Amino acid sequence: MANVVVVGAQWGDEGKGKIVDWLSERADVIARFQGGHNAGHTLVIDGKVYKLNALPSGVVRGGKLSVIGNGVVLDPWHLISEIAKIREQGVEITPETLMVAENTPLILPIHGELDRAREEAASKGTKIGTTGRGIGPAYEDKVGRRSVRVADLADEKTLETRVDRALEHHNALRRGLGIEEVDRDALLTKLKEIAPEVLQYAAPVWKVLNEKRKAGKRILFEGAQGALLDIDFGTYPFVTSSNVIAGQAATGVGMGPGAIDFVLGIVKAYTTRVGEGPFPTELLDDDGQRLGERGREFGTVTGRKRRCGWFDAALLRQTCATSGMNGIALTKLDVLDGFETLKICVAYDLDGERLEYLPTAAELQARCVPIYEEMPGWSESTEGARSWAELPANAIKYVRRVEELIDCPVALLSTSPEREDTILVTDPFAD
Repeated sequence: MANVVVVGAQWGDEGKGKIVDWLSERADVIARFQGGHNAGHTLVIDGKVYKLNALPSGVVRGGKLSVIGNGVVLDPWHLISEIAKIREQGVEITPETLMVAENTPLILPIHGELDRAREEAASKGTKIGTTGRGIGPAYEDKVGRRSVRVADLADEKTLETRVDRALEHHNALRRGLGIEEVDRDALLTKLKEIAPEVLQYAAPVWKVLNEKRKAGKRILFEGAQGALLDIDFGTYPFVTSSNVIAGQAATGVGMGPGAIDFVLGIVKAYTTRVGEGPFPTELLDDDGQRLGERGREFGTVTGRKRRCGWFDAALLRQTCATSGMNGIALTKLDVLDGFETLKICVAYDLDGERLEYLPTAAELQARCVPIYEEMPGWSESTEGARSWAELPANAIKYVRRVEELIDCPVALLSTSPEREDTILVTDPFAD
């Protein structure tokens, strides 16, 4: 059976939650493979709104196994709080429906404190735009081999050793930043209190998923953020702290790359970004304001207003290549309803030279000016359309031109936040 990876193809906030939920009905397992609770997914099901951060989108669907993989960094207190909130909305979550990889690194309170202190101390122009939830410092501890992982919660002696190693590093940093050193005993007490609640979900996820695959079960791999925030291929240093692109799906849950059969990129019909960093097609005029208002462009986690701009096909060509996308899900087409003229960035002008891609160096990115191609808009509404026949001719032309420019076909087309307002072109789960 086919297994599908879903990745955001822009700077995040592309509408992954709805698409993953739409696909999850066809899947047996939904596995989250990177990121932390800084990413938010909003699902609208039968008029009911679910807001998820750490939990995979599949938890709201009965009969599915949801998995948090080792590529994620996990705040245990947030996880238990989020489970409680979702349960209050009538969703059943048990160790049979949710598993957390035993080798998942934990986000501790010291990570969030360090994250916020660094951002506060950063001078103007060097701020990253972090959510301050400790994601970056937690990943730093992972590669620095000083993480406390889920499995460590099961043994007090091991836990104390791990905490002591982490504090050797963090207390030195805190002294340099003028922050009070960590109360070791208080931290250990908090971890020991939360341990039983987290450990009930702990499992050898790599083993479970490989067994599911051998049994012919369909696995949906869910990423967070967007490919342009990838630590290697994003607009560095204004990026997240993990690999976001499709290749991380295998590493982030403990499966080989052969487990991936279809890569679906989620793409807005325009472009948005939250926080700092380059944004070649950003609009600071009435059109940008209109996109933001019609698209309700406010962050699920932070509530921050998103920056808005025209569709950037040059950037999409890059993310389609680095993730090996087989198709895209184009979302929020309805937000473009009523624009007399639409623009698509097809390349960049860098000091008089035409570039077909965004250069790697940050100083060069800042000097890139978008080269636009204009297309006629449409006055008819596309909201709620569920077939090509319901779309205006110019909307279809826009979609087809996007496909040509990014060299990747549209597999799904989303025309509203509602789950069923989706046009299926190619089923990613088809064998």
